[in-house]
Amino acid sequence: QVQLVESGGGLVQAGGSLRLSCAASERTFSRYAMAWFRQAPGKERTFVAGISNYGRTTYYADSVKGRFTISRDNVNTVSLQMNDLKPEDTAVYYCAGTRGIAVQSATAYDYWGQGTQVTVSS
Repeated sequence: QVQLVESGGGLVQAGGSLRLSCAASERTFSRYAMAWFRQAPGKERTFVAGISNYGRTTYYADSVKGRFTISRDNVNTVSLQMNDLKPEDTAVYYCAGTRGIAVQSATAYDYWGQGTQVTVSS
């Protein structure tokens, strides 16, 4: 059973940057496609960015293209670099993993972290 732990959330002013990290409990983690989702209060969990196993392909929601970058830092860590943050980026951010491909549907993911809060002030 893979366990995922997110870190790096916090409070930042609009226009600022944050880097989220997701650490997995096993070294075979590189075989999994990974993604970041976010959920704002009262809203559904939505796809933010995804990366294929071994990091060959990345995917982004239109709302974050050009501002966020997903990467595989090492055998068991995936990061989300968030630049030019906006108040509408405020949400709890979740890391997720799947043995399949990094699709935008949350139901495709087998493993989830506990989430980390990102708050962007205007």
